[in-house]
Amino acid sequence: MAVTTIPTAGIADDAVTTAKTSYSTSPFRNIIINGDMSIAQRGAGPSGAFASGQYIQGPDRYKIDISNMGNWKSAQSTDVPSGQGFNYSLKLDCDAADASPSAGDFIYLNQPIEGFNTASFKFGSSSAESLTLSFWVKSNKTGTYIVRFYDIDNQRALSQSYTISSASTWEKKTITISGDTVSGPNYDNGYAFAINWCLGAGTTYTSGTLNTSWNSLTSADQFVGQVNLADSTDNEWYITGVQLEVGTSASDFEFLPYDVNLQRCQRYFEMLVGTNGGVIGYGYGSGSDTARTMWQFKVQKRAVPSMSDSYSTSRQYRINFTSPDGTAVNQNSSNTPGFGDISVNNSGYMNLSGFSSIGGGHNGFMIYNNTTTAMGADAEL
Repeated sequence: MAVTTIPTAGIADDAVTTAKTSYSTSPFRNIIINGDMSIAQRGAGPSGAFASGQYIQGPDRYKIDISNMGNWKSAQSTDVPSGQGFNYSLKLDCDAADASPSAGDFIYLNQPIEGFNTASFKFGSSSAESLTLSFWVKSNKTGTYIVRFYDIDNQRALSQSYTISSASTWEKKTITISGDTVSGPNYDNGYAFAINWCLGAGTTYTSGTLNTSWNSLTSADQFVGQVNLADSTDNEWYITGVQLEVGTSASDFEFLPYDVNLQRCQRYFEMLVGTNGGVIGYGYGSGSDTARTMWQFKVQKRAVPSMSDSYSTSRQYRINFTSPDGTAVNQNSSNTPGFGDISVNNSGYMNLSGFSSIGGGHNGFMIYNNTTTAMGADAEL
Protein backbone atom coordinates (compact mmCIF):
# COMPACT_ATOMS: atom_id res chain seq x y z
CA MET A 1 0.00 0.00 0.00
CA ALA A 2 1.35 3.38 -0.94
CA VAL A 3 1.90 5.88 1.80
CA THR A 4 0.59 9.33 1.04
CA THR A 5 2.59 12.20 2.44
CA ILE A 6 0.70 15.37 3.15
CA PRO A 7 2.81 18.28 1.95
CA THR A 8 3.60 20.96 4.50
CA ALA A 9 4.77 23.62 2.10
CA GLY A 10 2.81 26.79 2.41
CA ILE A 11 1.65 26.14 5.98
CA ALA A 12 3.15 28.81 8.19
CA ASP A 13 4.54 27.86 11.58
CA ASP A 14 2.09 30.20 13.27
CA ALA A 15 -0.95 28.75 11.55
CA VAL A 16 -3.90 28.13 13.88
CA THR A 17 -4.79 24.45 14.10
CA THR A 18 -7.08 22.45 16.35
CA ALA A 19 -4.11 20.52 17.70
CA LYS A 20 -2.31 23.68 18.68
CA THR A 21 -5.26 25.31 20.38
CA SER A 22 -6.10 22.17 22.39
CA TYR A 23 -2.56 21.47 23.62
CA SER A 24 -1.16 23.29 26.63
CA THR A 25 2.56 24.06 26.34
CA SER A 26 2.74 24.74 30.09
CA PRO A 27 0.69 22.16 32.00
CA PHE A 28 0.47 22.57 35.77
CA ARG A 29 1.35 26.23 35.48
CA ASN A 30 -0.97 26.92 38.44
CA ILE A 31 1.05 26.64 41.67
CA ILE A 32 -2.17 26.70 43.72
CA ILE A 33 -3.72 23.28 44.32
CA ASN A 34 -7.51 22.99 44.13
CA GLY A 35 -7.94 26.54 42.88
CA ASP A 36 -11.39 25.70 41.52
CA MET A 37 -12.49 24.48 44.98
CA SER A 38 -13.84 21.22 43.54
CA ILE A 39 -12.21 18.82 46.04
CA ALA A 40 -13.63 18.78 49.58
CA GLN A 41 -12.56 15.53 51.26
CA ARG A 42 -13.31 16.77 54.80
CA GLY A 43 -16.89 17.55 53.80
CA ALA A 44 -18.69 20.40 52.10
CA GLY A 45 -19.52 22.12 55.41
CA PRO A 46 -20.49 24.35 56.95
CA SER A 47 -18.30 24.05 60.01
CA GLY A 48 -17.17 26.69 62.49
CA ALA A 49 -15.22 27.54 65.66
CA PHE A 50 -11.81 27.45 64.00
CA ALA A 51 -8.53 27.01 65.76
CA SER A 52 -5.54 28.85 64.33
CA GLY A 53 -3.77 26.95 61.61
CA GLN A 54 -6.75 24.63 61.08
CA TYR A 55 -7.49 23.05 57.73
CA ILE A 56 -11.15 23.80 57.26
CA GLN A 57 -14.19 21.86 56.26
CA GLY A 58 -14.86 22.78 52.66
CA PRO A 59 -12.30 22.87 49.82
CA ASP A 60 -9.03 21.00 50.39
CA ARG A 61 -5.65 22.73 50.82
CA TYR A 62 -6.99 25.87 52.51
CA LYS A 63 -6.67 26.62 56.17
CA ILE A 64 -7.61 29.40 58.55
CA ASP A 65 -5.10 31.33 60.63
CA ILE A 66 -7.01 33.22 63.31
CA SER A 67 -6.52 34.85 66.69
CA ASN A 68 -9.61 36.10 68.57
CA MET A 69 -11.22 37.53 65.43
CA GLY A 70 -14.79 36.33 65.96
CA ASN A 71 -16.14 32.92 64.98
CA TRP A 72 -16.55 31.75 61.40
CA LYS A 73 -18.15 29.02 59.35
CA SER A 74 -16.56 27.58 56.23
CA ALA A 75 -18.14 25.68 53.38
CA GLN A 76 -17.80 24.54 49.81
CA SER A 77 -20.44 26.68 48.10
CA THR A 78 -22.14 26.43 44.71
CA ASP A 79 -22.28 30.23 44.44
CA VAL A 80 -19.89 30.94 41.54
CA PRO A 81 -19.25 33.59 38.88
CA SER A 82 -21.47 33.00 35.87
CA GLY A 83 -20.09 31.56 32.66
CA GLN A 84 -16.53 30.93 33.91
CA GLY A 85 -16.68 27.14 34.20
CA PHE A 86 -16.51 27.00 37.99
CA ASN A 87 -18.87 24.80 39.99
CA TYR A 88 -17.71 25.57 43.52
CA SER A 89 -16.34 28.36 45.65
CA LEU A 90 -15.02 28.60 49.20
CA LYS A 91 -17.34 30.50 51.53
CA LEU A 92 -16.42 32.06 54.87
CA ASP A 93 -19.32 33.33 56.96
CA CYS A 94 -18.93 35.46 60.11
CA ASP A 95 -20.81 33.64 62.87
CA ALA A 96 -19.76 35.76 65.86
CA ALA A 97 -18.52 39.31 65.32
CA ASP A 98 -15.40 41.15 66.53
CA ALA A 99 -16.28 44.76 65.75
CA SER A 100 -13.42 46.22 67.86
CA PRO A 101 -10.47 43.87 67.46
CA SER A 102 -7.61 43.95 69.93
CA ALA A 103 -4.17 44.83 68.61
CA GLY A 104 -3.08 41.21 68.09
CA ASP A 105 -6.30 39.90 66.52
CA PHE A 106 -6.29 38.64 62.93
CA ILE A 107 -7.88 36.26 60.48
CA TYR A 108 -6.71 35.21 57.06
CA LEU A 109 -7.25 32.40 54.60
CA ASN A 110 -4.04 30.57 53.78
CA GLN A 111 -2.80 28.15 51.16
CA PRO A 112 0.61 26.78 52.22
CA ILE A 113 2.89 25.84 49.32
CA GLU A 114 5.45 23.04 49.37
CA GLY A 115 9.06 23.91 48.56
CA PHE A 116 9.19 21.41 45.69
CA ASN A 117 6.52 23.52 43.93
CA THR A 118 8.50 26.78 44.00
CA ALA A 119 11.49 26.00 41.77
CA SER A 120 10.00 27.91 38.82
CA PHE A 121 10.07 31.13 40.88
CA LYS A 122 13.90 31.27 40.59
CA PHE A 123 13.87 33.43 43.72
CA GLY A 124 17.24 34.21 45.25
CA SER A 125 18.86 34.87 41.86
CA SER A 126 19.10 37.67 39.32
CA SER A 127 16.67 35.64 37.20
CA ALA A 128 13.88 35.79 39.81
CA GLU A 129 10.53 35.60 38.04
CA SER A 130 7.51 37.81 38.52
CA LEU A 131 4.43 36.05 39.86
CA THR A 132 0.81 36.73 38.96
CA LEU A 133 -2.05 35.81 41.26
CA SER A 134 -5.59 35.86 39.91
CA PHE A 135 -8.86 34.93 41.60
CA TRP A 136 -12.58 35.63 41.69
CA VAL A 137 -13.95 37.13 44.90
CA LYS A 138 -17.31 38.23 46.26
CA SER A 139 -18.46 39.84 49.51
CA ASN A 140 -21.28 41.96 50.84
CA LYS A 141 -18.61 44.20 52.44
CA THR A 142 -16.86 46.48 49.97
CA GLY A 143 -13.51 48.13 50.53
CA THR A 144 -9.78 47.39 50.61
CA TYR A 145 -8.48 43.87 51.24
CA ILE A 146 -4.88 42.67 51.50
CA VAL A 147 -3.10 39.63 50.06
CA ARG A 148 0.28 38.69 51.54
CA PHE A 149 2.92 36.69 49.67
CA TYR A 150 5.07 35.02 52.31
CA ASP A 151 8.42 33.25 51.97
CA ILE A 152 8.30 31.10 55.10
CA ASP A 153 11.85 29.78 54.87
CA ASN A 154 13.43 33.24 54.79
CA GLN A 155 10.79 35.21 56.71
CA ARG A 156 10.35 37.66 53.86
CA ALA A 157 7.03 39.03 52.68
CA LEU A 158 5.30 41.31 50.23
CA SER A 159 1.71 42.59 50.49
CA GLN A 160 -0.66 43.95 47.87
CA SER A 161 -4.14 45.43 48.12
CA TYR A 162 -7.24 44.79 46.03
CA THR A 163 -10.65 46.42 46.20
CA ILE A 164 -14.08 44.83 46.33
CA SER A 165 -16.02 47.54 44.54
CA SER A 166 -19.56 46.19 44.31
CA ALA A 167 -21.38 44.44 47.14
CA SER A 168 -22.39 40.81 46.61
CA THR A 169 -20.99 40.76 43.08
CA TRP A 170 -18.35 38.43 41.69
CA GLU A 171 -15.23 40.35 40.64
CA LYS A 172 -11.98 39.05 39.14
CA LYS A 173 -8.76 40.34 40.67
CA THR A 174 -5.26 40.12 39.22
CA ILE A 175 -2.12 40.95 41.20
CA THR A 176 1.41 40.84 39.74
CA ILE A 177 4.49 41.04 41.96
CA SER A 178 8.20 41.13 41.22
CA GLY A 179 10.45 38.21 42.07
CA ASP A 180 12.71 38.26 45.11
CA THR A 181 16.34 38.39 44.02
CA VAL A 182 17.65 38.25 47.60
CA SER A 183 16.52 34.79 48.71
CA GLY A 184 14.11 32.03 47.84
CA PRO A 185 12.24 29.11 49.39
CA ASN A 186 14.05 25.85 50.07
CA TYR A 187 13.57 23.14 47.45
CA ASP A 188 12.22 20.42 49.74
CA ASN A 189 8.94 18.96 51.01
CA GLY A 190 8.56 21.55 53.77
CA TYR A 191 6.28 24.54 54.29
CA ALA A 192 8.11 27.05 52.10
CA PHE A 193 5.70 29.69 50.79
CA ALA A 194 2.16 30.92 51.37
CA ILE A 195 -0.58 33.08 49.94
CA ASN A 196 -2.64 34.79 52.68
CA TRP A 197 -5.97 36.54 52.04
CA CYS A 198 -6.59 38.79 55.05
CA LEU A 199 -10.15 39.33 56.28
CA GLY A 200 -9.39 41.47 59.34
CA ALA A 201 -6.54 42.42 61.65
CA GLY A 202 -5.71 44.59 64.67
CA THR A 203 -3.13 47.37 64.92
CA THR A 204 -0.22 44.98 65.46
CA TYR A 205 -0.55 44.18 61.75
CA THR A 206 -2.04 47.41 60.36
CA SER A 207 -0.28 50.35 62.06
CA GLY A 208 2.68 50.68 59.70
CA THR A 209 3.10 51.26 55.98
CA LEU A 210 1.95 48.54 53.60
CA ASN A 211 4.98 46.52 52.53
CA THR A 212 4.66 46.34 48.73
CA SER A 213 8.15 45.04 47.94
CA TRP A 214 10.15 42.07 49.23
CA ASN A 215 11.47 42.79 52.72
CA SER A 216 12.07 41.03 55.99
CA LEU A 217 8.76 40.37 57.72
CA THR A 218 7.57 43.35 59.78
CA SER A 219 4.24 42.71 61.49
CA ALA A 220 2.93 46.28 61.42
CA ASP A 221 3.36 46.53 57.62
CA GLN A 222 1.55 43.35 56.59
CA PHE A 223 -2.18 44.16 56.41
CA VAL A 224 -2.34 47.98 56.38
CA GLY A 225 -5.68 49.28 55.08
CA GLN A 226 -7.56 45.99 55.51
CA VAL A 227 -11.31 46.27 56.16
CA ASN A 228 -12.73 44.39 59.12
CA LEU A 229 -14.92 41.64 57.70
CA ALA A 230 -15.47 40.40 61.26
CA ASP A 231 -17.47 43.47 62.31
CA SER A 232 -20.89 41.93 61.64
CA THR A 233 -22.47 38.49 61.50
CA ASP A 234 -24.08 39.61 58.23
CA ASN A 235 -20.68 39.46 56.52
CA GLU A 236 -19.57 36.71 54.18
CA TRP A 237 -16.73 36.24 51.70
CA TYR A 238 -16.37 33.91 48.71
CA ILE A 239 -13.39 32.99 46.56
CA THR A 240 -12.77 30.70 43.58
CA GLY A 241 -10.64 30.41 40.45
CA VAL A 242 -7.40 30.93 42.36
CA GLN A 243 -4.31 30.77 40.15
CA LEU A 244 -0.67 31.61 40.92
CA GLU A 245 1.67 31.44 37.95
CA VAL A 246 5.07 32.61 36.81
CA GLY A 247 4.94 35.69 34.60
CA THR A 248 3.52 39.19 34.42
CA SER A 249 0.02 38.38 33.21
CA ALA A 250 -2.83 36.07 34.16
CA SER A 251 -3.71 33.28 31.76
CA ASP A 252 -7.08 31.57 31.60
CA PHE A 253 -7.75 29.37 34.61
CA GLU A 254 -6.18 25.94 34.27
CA PHE A 255 -8.93 23.37 34.78
CA LEU A 256 -7.43 20.00 35.64
CA PRO A 257 -9.20 16.65 35.32
CA TYR A 258 -11.02 15.82 38.56
CA ASP A 259 -8.90 12.76 39.27
CA VAL A 260 -5.66 14.71 38.83
CA ASN A 261 -6.89 17.46 41.14
CA LEU A 262 -7.91 14.86 43.74
CA GLN A 263 -4.54 13.13 43.60
CA ARG A 264 -2.73 16.45 44.10
CA CYS A 265 -4.83 17.07 47.22
CA GLN A 266 -4.28 13.52 48.48
CA ARG A 267 -0.53 14.10 48.64
CA TYR A 268 -1.37 16.21 51.71
CA PHE A 269 -4.57 14.66 53.02
CA GLU A 270 -6.47 11.48 52.19
CA MET A 271 -9.89 10.60 53.52
CA LEU A 272 -11.01 6.98 53.52
CA VAL A 273 -14.78 7.28 53.78
CA GLY A 274 -16.88 4.41 55.02
CA THR A 275 -19.31 2.46 52.91
CA ASN A 276 -21.22 -0.30 54.64
CA GLY A 277 -19.20 -3.42 53.90
CA GLY A 278 -16.36 -1.48 52.27
CA VAL A 279 -12.91 -2.99 52.80
CA ILE A 280 -10.33 -1.00 54.77
CA GLY A 281 -7.55 -3.56 54.40
CA TYR A 282 -6.37 -7.04 55.19
CA GLY A 283 -6.14 -7.69 58.94
CA TYR A 284 -4.81 -10.30 61.33
CA GLY A 285 -5.07 -11.08 65.00
CA SER A 286 -2.36 -9.35 67.04
CA GLY A 287 -3.71 -10.10 70.53
CA SER A 288 -6.55 -11.76 72.39
CA ASP A 289 -9.06 -9.10 71.36
CA THR A 290 -7.08 -6.94 68.89
CA ALA A 291 -6.73 -6.94 65.13
CA ARG A 292 -4.28 -5.02 62.97
CA THR A 293 -4.87 -3.98 59.38
CA MET A 294 -2.67 -2.17 56.90
CA TRP A 295 -3.85 0.98 55.16
CA GLN A 296 -2.29 1.40 51.72
CA PHE A 297 -2.64 5.03 50.68
CA LYS A 298 -3.89 5.88 47.21
CA VAL A 299 -1.19 8.55 46.82
CA GLN A 300 2.24 8.73 48.42
CA LYS A 301 2.16 11.45 51.03
CA ARG A 302 4.35 14.53 51.28
CA ALA A 303 5.66 13.17 54.60
CA VAL A 304 4.79 10.41 57.04
CA PRO A 305 1.18 11.30 57.91
CA SER A 306 -0.73 11.32 61.15
CA MET A 307 -3.76 9.03 61.02
CA SER A 308 -7.06 9.28 62.83
CA ASP A 309 -10.73 8.38 62.65
CA SER A 310 -11.69 11.60 64.45
CA TYR A 311 -13.63 12.50 61.30
CA SER A 312 -16.23 9.87 62.25
CA THR A 313 -19.64 10.53 63.71
CA SER A 314 -19.99 6.88 64.71
CA ARG A 315 -17.23 4.26 64.88
CA GLN A 316 -18.39 0.93 63.53
CA TYR A 317 -15.87 -1.64 62.29
CA ARG A 318 -16.14 -5.32 61.49
CA ILE A 319 -13.59 -8.01 60.75
CA ASN A 320 -14.39 -11.05 58.63
CA PHE A 321 -11.81 -13.70 59.34
CA THR A 322 -11.16 -17.40 59.15
CA SER A 323 -10.18 -19.20 62.34
CA PRO A 324 -7.41 -21.81 62.37
CA ASP A 325 -10.02 -24.61 62.12
CA GLY A 326 -11.42 -23.03 58.94
CA THR A 327 -14.52 -21.50 60.56
CA ALA A 328 -15.62 -18.16 59.10
CA VAL A 329 -16.31 -15.56 61.80
CA ASN A 330 -17.68 -12.01 61.75
CA GLN A 331 -17.01 -9.76 64.73
CA ASN A 332 -17.90 -6.11 65.33
CA SER A 333 -16.11 -3.34 67.25
CA SER A 334 -16.99 0.27 67.97
CA ASN A 335 -13.80 0.96 69.92
CA THR A 336 -11.44 3.82 69.15
CA PRO A 337 -8.61 2.46 67.01
CA GLY A 338 -4.95 3.24 67.42
CA PHE A 339 -2.96 4.21 64.34
CA GLY A 340 0.71 3.94 63.50
CA ASP A 341 3.14 4.36 60.66
CA ILE A 342 6.04 2.29 59.46
CA SER A 343 8.16 5.37 58.66
CA VAL A 344 7.08 5.51 55.05
CA ASN A 345 4.82 7.84 53.14
CA ASN A 346 2.68 5.28 51.33
CA SER A 347 1.07 3.19 54.07
CA GLY A 348 0.12 2.94 57.72
CA TYR A 349 -1.67 0.56 60.04
CA MET A 350 -4.62 0.49 62.43
CA ASN A 351 -4.90 -1.51 65.67
CA LEU A 352 -8.46 -2.15 66.84
CA SER A 353 -9.55 -3.90 70.02
CA GLY A 354 -13.02 -4.99 71.09
CA PHE A 355 -13.09 -8.35 69.36
CA SER A 356 -13.27 -11.76 71.02
CA SER A 357 -11.12 -14.81 70.36
CA ILE A 358 -8.98 -13.18 67.70
CA GLY A 359 -5.49 -14.15 68.74
CA GLY A 360 -2.63 -15.09 66.49
CA GLY A 361 -3.58 -17.29 63.58
CA HIS A 362 -6.76 -15.43 62.70
CA ASN A 363 -6.71 -13.29 59.58
CA GLY A 364 -9.21 -11.66 57.29
CA PHE A 365 -10.58 -8.35 56.01
CA MET A 366 -11.26 -5.30 58.16
CA ILE A 367 -14.36 -3.55 56.83
CA TYR A 368 -16.69 -0.68 57.68
CA ASN A 369 -19.93 -1.53 59.41
CA ASN A 370 -21.76 1.71 58.51
CA THR A 371 -21.58 4.71 56.18
CA THR A 372 -20.48 7.35 58.69
CA THR A 373 -17.12 6.03 59.87
CA ALA A 374 -14.17 7.75 58.15
CA MET A 375 -10.42 7.78 58.55
CA GLY A 376 -7.93 10.42 57.48
CA ALA A 377 -4.21 10.45 56.76
CA ASP A 378 -2.87 13.98 57.28
CA ALA A 379 0.46 15.17 55.86
CA GLU A 380 -0.59 18.82 55.49
CA LEU A 381 1.98 21.59 55.71
